[in-house]
Amino acid sequence: MFVFNEQFFPKYDTPHGIANVILLPAVMEYNADATGTKYKDIAAAMGVKGTEDMSQEEYRKAAVDAVRKLAEDVGIPKDLKGIVKEEDIPFLAESAYADACRPGNPKGTSVEDITELFQSLI
Repeated sequence: MFVFNEQFFPKYDTPHGIANVILLPAVMEYNADATGTKYKDIAAAMGVKGTEDMSQEEYRKAAVDAVRKLAEDVGIPKDLKGIVKEEDIPFLAESAYADACRPGNPKGTSVEDITELFQSLI
């Protein structure tokens, strides 16, 4: 997550926290299948009821949905439209891939994966 944000917020004069919230749901979706049961705890902490009875797929989706709802409730943009230019995505993706924090991501990534993530938010 930080890898994306570190490349993103200085270039677009976007506050760190705002950039985190815009990127977080997409990054959570990308990483979901590499997180074990962590999203169950996230969903429960976000107020989702019944996580103990949910399948792994259900509580992972519930966690991402809860983060999206919180962002919406506080007026954070849901995407990068009007912030990031399409032509900047290759630079952002390659910079994120080269970042020293990337190996700490729960799931392996490629420049192509990161490019797709940014494109999904425009």
